[in-house]
Amino acid sequence: MVFEKISEIIAEKLEIDKSLITRDSSLIDMKIDSLCMVEIMLSIEEEFNITIDDTDNLDSVADIVAYVENKIK
Repeated sequence: MVFEKISEIIAEKLEIDKSLITRDSSLIDMKIDSLCMVEIMLSIEEEFNITIDDTDNLDSVADIVAYVENKIK
C-alpha cells in the first residue's frame, strides 16, 4: 500500500505513467531535482500524516517506502 501511494505521488509530480516507477527506481535516474523532491516529500507527509526529517539518505523509491513504513508503525 505504501509503495503504491508513493509511486502515485511521484508519477503525478513527474507527469509520467505510474507503471514506470519500481521500488528500485533511482531518484537521480528519474531526474528528480531538489524542488521536485520537496514537492514529493510534502505530498507524502500530507498523505501519511508524518514529518520527514531528513531526505539525505533517500536515493531510491525503496528508500522512501522504507522510511515511510518505519514512520507509520
